[in-house]
Amino acid sequence: MSAPPLPYDRKPSNTTPSAFSARNLSQTRLRSNSHGPLAQDISAELTEAEVNSIAPPAPIYKIVLTGGPCGGKTTSMARLSPYLRERGFEVITCPEAFSLLVNNGMAFDYLSAVKGMDIVVQDTVMDMQIGMEDGFERVLRARGKPAVLLCDRGLMDGSAYMKEEDWNKLMQKREIGCVSELREGRYNAVFHLVTAAEGAEEYYTLENNAVRTESPELARSLDSMTLNAWVGHPSLKIFDNSTDFETKMQRVVEETARLVGLPTHLQKVTTKFLLKKEPDLSSFPKEVAYQIFEVEKVYLYEENEDVSQENVLKEYSFIRKRTSLRKSGKESGSVYGWTSVQKMKDGQRIEKKRIITKREYLSLFNNRDKTRHIVRQKRISFLWNIQSFNVHVFKEPSDVCILHAQVRSSPGSGDTVDMPSFLDV
Repeated sequence: MSAPPLPYDRKPSNTTPSAFSARNLSQTRLRSNSHGPLAQDISAELTEAEVNSIAPPAPIYKIVLTGGPCGGKTTSMARLSPYLRERGFEVITCPEAFSLLVNNGMAFDYLSAVKGMDIVVQDTVMDMQIGMEDGFERVLRARGKPAVLLCDRGLMDGSAYMKEEDWNKLMQKREIGCVSELREGRYNAVFHLVTAAEGAEEYYTLENNAVRTESPELARSLDSMTLNAWVGHPSLKIFDNSTDFETKMQRVVEETARLVGLPTHLQKVTTKFLLKKEPDLSSFPKEVAYQIFEVEKVYLYEENEDVSQENVLKEYSFIRKRTSLRKSGKESGSVYGWTSVQKMKDGQRIEKKRIITKREYLSLFNNRDKTRHIVRQKRISFLWNIQSFNVHVFKEPSDVCILHAQVRSSPGSGDTVDMPSFLDV
């Protein structure tokens, strides 16, 4: 059955909004605290571009487009770039690092030519990917305008092409204690475009990418492993082949619009179901990959008076700490985020999300709206039949267990949720 609204009742208070309100936050807090306050004597010596690159005055969104071969990544990037530019965003596309190596002379047999070569190649790919992404982001920050960085694959994709023990060796070599740093700690969203070999076999082709040589069977396997690599990202969106290709591309555009705060026809992202109890992880099928997190959600001051945009009915924001848990229950690392929500008079809800630092989180936490409860949850993220699910086990302020199921909601889609049989709804 559908879940009821959660009881987030506020205690009465005469507290007035401060500089930490939703409206002021995006313009003031991020600029002054992104890498520590800019002292006047230091900022006076920097150019405008240098100041912007240290403390950007406008939001920057990093989106990964990933998936198996022939899924529509190249077409999606070609669609999204002009769409976003026409609406005031600066856009840079970041190419796939592995393809750059191959296109510039590295043969596929390099991977097996010398023992351990595959780890060296993936280590190099990661270096290149980080260098390009960070460099492009620095340029966009310096520009000082709202921007989107579209990445052809992301850092977690490499794990799909390596044995688990080799991936773990690479993480140890690079001194990465928690893969959350490479996943939700780095990207605002991950768009997985399912290969045409899964559900649209008649359209599967490799003619548009000379680097790829996969058979349909291998393409399906790689698609599944790539999807599993990103399980746990809070904004993992799956675009399958249940519609025609043009509608698939429109779904990508609509989801991007929702992410960056543009008007969209996408009315609903998830369907919620009330679970009778917290799932027993031992009952999950062996092939189901899952990640476990502890989440702390803290509301900031609302700004309801004198709203700058006349079509905005209400505006508020919150910060979130997301801590990854190993299967043993031990913490492995945390990432932090800030979300601004605008409720429009026409019924739309527009969200803007940013990745923030631990320092920013602690500063904002100390200036939170103390009239509201801190929400604490345990979350279980997993995939089932090419669908993304998240179980929210509320610890405070209420004891409720809710399943969030990703569904498409473009006009006329009419999709239903394929409910996992191992959950007690």
